[in-house]
Amino acid sequence: MRSVLLVILIFFVMVLAICSVVAFRSRKLENKALSFLLFALIPPILGNIIVIGSTKSNIAEIGYYIYFIGMDLTMLALANFTFQYCQLKSKGGKAYFFIIRLLMLIDVVSYAFNPVFHHMFATRLTMVDGLRYLTFVPFFGQTCHRLLDYSVFLSAILIFFYKVVKAPTIYAERYTVILLSMLFGGAWQTFYIFSRTPLDFSMIGFAVFGLLTFYFTLYYRPLRLLDKMLADYASQKSEALYFFSGFNECIWANESGLDFLNITNKDFSLVPAKLRETFGEVQRRRGDWQVQETITQNGKTRYFIQEKHLVTDKKGAIIGSLFSVRDNTEDQLALKREVYKASHDPLTGIYNSMRLMERIRERLDDNPDTAYTVVFLDVDHFKLINDVYGRDVGDDMLRLIAARLPLCVGPDGLYGRIAADSFGMCLPSADFDEDVLKEKFSDIVVDKGTLVQKLVVHLGVYDVEERDLEVSVMLDRAHMALQTIKHDRHASVAHYDNAMRDNTLWGQTISSEVHEAIETGQIRPYLQPITDSAGRLIGAEALVRWIHPVHGFLPPYRFIPIFEQNGLIADVDRHIWRCACELLKEWQAKGYDQFISINISPNDFYFMDIEAVLNDLVKTYGIQPEKLRVEITETVMMTDADHRMGMLSRLRQAGFIIEMDDFGSGYSSLNLLNDMPVDVLKIDMGFLHKKKNITRSEVILRHTINMAKDLGIVSLTEGVETASQFEMLSGMGCELFQGYYFSKPISVEDFYAFCRERGVMMDEK
Repeated sequence: MRSVLLVILIFFVMVLAICSVVAFRSRKLENKALSFLLFALIPPILGNIIVIGSTKSNIAEIGYYIYFIGMDLTMLALANFTFQYCQLKSKGGKAYFFIIRLLMLIDVVSYAFNPVFHHMFATRLTMVDGLRYLTFVPFFGQTCHRLLDYSVFLSAILIFFYKVVKAPTIYAERYTVILLSMLFGGAWQTFYIFSRTPLDFSMIGFAVFGLLTFYFTLYYRPLRLLDKMLADYASQKSEALYFFSGFNECIWANESGLDFLNITNKDFSLVPAKLRETFGEVQRRRGDWQVQETITQNGKTRYFIQEKHLVTDKKGAIIGSLFSVRDNTEDQLALKREVYKASHDPLTGIYNSMRLMERIRERLDDNPDTAYTVVFLDVDHFKLINDVYGRDVGDDMLRLIAARLPLCVGPDGLYGRIAADSFGMCLPSADFDEDVLKEKFSDIVVDKGTLVQKLVVHLGVYDVEERDLEVSVMLDRAHMALQTIKHDRHASVAHYDNAMRDNTLWGQTISSEVHEAIETGQIRPYLQPITDSAGRLIGAEALVRWIHPVHGFLPPYRFIPIFEQNGLIADVDRHIWRCACELLKEWQAKGYDQFISINISPNDFYFMDIEAVLNDLVKTYGIQPEKLRVEITETVMMTDADHRMGMLSRLRQAGFIIEMDDFGSGYSSLNLLNDMPVDVLKIDMGFLHKKKNITRSEVILRHTINMAKDLGIVSLTEGVETASQFEMLSGMGCELFQGYYFSKPISVEDFYAFCRERGVMMDEK
């Protein structure tokens, strides 16, 4: 019997040690406490092994010391585990553990003095069935030790008992099993104490308690709880759920599923037939799948999303399936409404400006051999109609105009509302009939009894010749034609011609306002972010924008060409450069490491000493020259090339970084690239937009990037609009990127917000 018990206890020591290590590797706090408890159970068992296996008094005493002190450690670990496992957050917990540790320490010290005072225990020889056993004789100190350990043990039992009583029934089993194993181990230990048998079998009970605790803490999952949660979850789902066996028999359906099929008696056997009646044989599809079905009944269309998920065993055999039906009608209708709202004007119900331009671009791209005409329609003095007759009358007029547009463009035309009283049309040039247009809008009258007002509609016409132009520019050209007859009540249609772009009156007006616009900040820099291949923001290009107090936001093409002609571009550029230096000075003071690229117009060379101006700016603002990058176009070098290359070389020596802008947009000269002192090559993505030669364009682009790399020049691609373009260019080895995919040119304030979103903490100016 002694040998058998020794083998059993040694086995349990090994198992407890392994379990302790497994629990220790877990990150959960209660698993750390479990590891400590499993480890603490080992010393008393080891002490018991030494006692059982010894025949000498001094060795047996050592075993008893290990056993008794190990019991103190076990009780301390049990108290700690109980608090963690039962998730107690008592305010007196710290005091409780302090008292236990103090009493345990006193008990250990008391055992240390036992060889001197003999107040704890002594050993004696006992003969049982002719075998020698060394048992212990308890003294007063041993009684105190037992009272301490039993007190801690009893407190743990009471805590677990409290959790069993207070916890919901479905959770109680996780506490009940550990409580019963504690009671079993404690009862066995108590029996051993009072039975005075030489062999302590109660250690087996403690080991079993440890292993049960290990399992229920780490691996036990309350399956009844899981079943109830899943059942409640499925029952409360609004979608119809059907559970099938491996033989396609419906074994359960939730209330939503029964209601959907009008099954009132919970006869699940009716489900397969009802589903086939509603959706056909869709449920028989193999594997996991999801489909959307549309059912039209009594003139009403409903949308359903159906899903099927197979349930398999460990061998992969199908043992059942879950079939669900979700009514997606509201979502689909809401989506259709949102799509409609996003693409249609809420007042007239026709395309809005953005959608109209998208559709025109699609129509032009899809029909490259068809000639098209773009028409811009505007109501003369429409504000007067609103002021005199009221907004409701004005809205009625706009709806009336919108209703006549499809009669003007025919079945192959497009139309939409551009702005308040402006509309746009696009139709095949072969279908364009000026007389029909005049007729359709010649008889619109506002009649309010004593007040009769004829609606005057002007039409600007642009015959699409440059198909690669932005549609907004096409409409703007049609609008430019309309402006020439805006206040002419006798002329209703005007055709665009190139001379209109350089309208003298417009040029004189904005030219007279340019210096005031610079002083008041109407003309200001917009920043377009520049990123590296990892998407990190590293700088920006400063682009001129004019926020006009009357005309609002003026796109650059409305004033830059005029200023290029009359020389005012130099004043505008110098202002933008100064603004860029102010920003760089502010960034430098705050520790921000971004650069700003500025543009140099070809005409700047005629109106100022660029080299002197730039050197003076960086000196005045105390900024690093390399942070103010200089962009030039290849056309800059077409005249006086030697002088300008010398100037660029001196700027590079002074620390400026030179960028060649719009490389690829013109007739780029490789000889020029070979001779020019260039640090960065800005490659224009515009030629990739021509879909006919996209493959050849990509080859050219790849070789251009490789050529720049071989020349030691950084490549920067501008005009990146999509993620696929960015990924393609990154794969080609391009280093820097700029374009609408990252951001359009934005105000300084919006640029700061953009920086904060990218993790570059910039405060607003």
